[in-house]
Amino acid sequence: MDKLGYYVHPTAVVDEGARIGRKSKIWHFAHVMPGAQIGDDTVVGQGCYIANVSIGSGVRIQNNVSVYDSVTLEDDVFCGPSCVFTNVINPRSAVQRKEEYLPTLVKRGASIGANATIVCGATIGEYAFIGAGAVVRGNVPDRALMVGVPAKRIGWMCDCGNRLPDPEARGRAMHAECTACGAQYWIREKGAQRTD
Repeated sequence: MDKLGYYVHPTAVVDEGARIGRKSKIWHFAHVMPGAQIGDDTVVGQGCYIANVSIGSGVRIQNNVSVYDSVTLEDDVFCGPSCVFTNVINPRSAVQRKEEYLPTLVKRGASIGANATIVCGATIGEYAFIGAGAVVRGNVPDRALMVGVPAKRIGWMCDCGNRLPDPEARGRAMHAECTACGAQYWIREKGAQRTD
């Protein structure tokens, strides 16, 4: 940690104007642009590119991830190695489309697996889990477990990171209890919501 309260590896480039929170770490060969805002205790891995974006506290961005303009990562998001974000639906080298960037929001506690691709315009719900190599082309409900190309929901995840058992009917609603930590959830169309 330096006198500013965060660590930047000597090979990393942090442009003037970037704001980095306390206890954060910027590792080898990373590049942080001048408009970037990075919260406290966040780690940016080797070879990452951080555009003029907002990144929360407690975020882990593993090696070789580019977080492009119009992407927002809330607190406690995990981005696995070489996962990909986009910001234009129909890119062409010879056509400038910066005014057409579509926002992508990754909500608190979500995890994105290695080599997964998040196509722009999506909102990834709280504590959702995107499997390695998945391609997400739309919104993801809170705590959904998504895998495949294109990504499909195959289950639900607990906040503790374990898969929830298949929900059981309780009246007109579905209910699940985590076998690892005991957390209780109601399963609804918009996602799994904690009841405790």
